[in-house]
Amino acid sequence: MIKSLVLSDLRTRYKGSILGFLWTFLNPLLMLLVYTIVFSTIMRFDMDNYTIYMFIGLLPWLNFSSSVQGSASIIIRNSNLIKKIYFPHEVLPLSTVFGGMVNYLFGLIIMFAAIFISGMTLSVHALFFPVILFLQFLLTYALTLLFSSLNVYFRDLEHILGVIVMAWFYFTPIIYPSSMIPGQYQFIFDFNPMKPIIESLQDIFYYQRNPEFINLLKSLVYNLILLLFSWFIFRKLSKRFAEEV
Repeated sequence: MIKSLVLSDLRTRYKGSILGFLWTFLNPLLMLLVYTIVFSTIMRFDMDNYTIYMFIGLLPWLNFSSSVQGSASIIIRNSNLIKKIYFPHEVLPLSTVFGGMVNYLFGLIIMFAAIFISGMTLSVHALFFPVILFLQFLLTYALTLLFSSLNVYFRDLEHILGVIVMAWFYFTPIIYPSSMIPGQYQFIFDFNPMKPIIESLQDIFYYQRNPEFINLLKSLVYNLILLLFSWFIFRKLSKRFAEEV
């Protein structure tokens, strides 16, 4: 069922477009070109290959934000399915996460090509990528479980999430390095669960060094706790999904 839902999501995402699935590659490519022009001519940062630095953080963020926002209405959109047959409802937000991950992995092809074209290379530290991807999966799935279930009872959440995600973006070191965060505000940014994930990706791909292991361990513990909490809320609220949708 998960496979079927993911394939259906990928098919309908670009349904009716001439290029179809090619947009999976074209979207990150066009985005890279736009940011390259903007940040190389207008908003200049004193960093080598700044566009690559930013793109490394931007790709996973787009996957994360689109999955979280898209999952908010996943239960409501599949109301007919929920009313007709019994199945584990956790499958619905999970399919959204997997669909986003597939798009992210295809987007990495563009990122790797850009890295090599810019004169950079991949180091052995890139082998940590599956670990970081798993941490991102845990966090994304935890939040999709939580928001998809809450949105059934509080429909305004879907619209509020857009504002939250937009603000969240600027509290994540994607377009600026963590070194630019003032020391007195550092503790606020440390509460951001996406911060260690983005920083770890920047470490292995841009700085070509090992990620901070203590940050990875903390991220694993926090994300597992959040996943258990979200799963508990989802299971409790899912008992009345058929009545509410």
